Amino acid sequence: MSTRLDFSKLTLMDALDLASLIELEATKRYREFAESLGSRGVDDAGSVFRSMAVNETKHCEEIAERRLALFGDRPARVTLDDIYDVEAPAVGDVRWNMSVLKAYQLALYSEQKAFAFYDEALEYVEQPDIKALFEELRDEEAEHVSMLVKIIAKLPPSATVELEDEDYDPNRPARDSFEV
Repeated sequence: MSTRLDFSKLTLMDALDLASLIELEATKRYREFAESLGSRGVDDAGSVFRSMAVNETKHCEEIAERRLALFGDRPARVTLDDIYDVEAPAVGDVRWNMSVLKAYQLALYSEQKAFAFYDEALEYVEQPDIKALFEELRDEEAEHVSMLVKIIAKLPPSATVELEDEDYDPNRPARDSFEV
């Protein structure tokens, strides 16, 4: 499991903070990907990651509002150091030339990872209110998985095309040394 927390000792506030941090970590990673890839148009990998960052931000905000309503501004005891890549795509999974299909598949894998996290965490949660929260979060991740599966199924054949390096010339011989 990608956390060092003892789920049997979480309070509801801790669980909400954990869920918020998971969404925040995913948001940050998607933003990093979008910024590093840039945008070449409306339908590119960078655009996919920007839209995923927006979705994760909304989910993070919903959880934060709920936490604020229940616990006010009490300081969190759970930090980003307590989790790692629960929902966030792995840093090395993005390539500069990735296709739209690959970007969506990476997002799908990330949502499946989050579903598995909450599903596994439920085995260790004892408090009914936290169990209910984690079931709700797991079910939301399942909805995200379903949404991405539907998007992927509707992608046009062009979504599989990866970008080409415009500077690459297969007819130009490689040099062993450079002339000065």
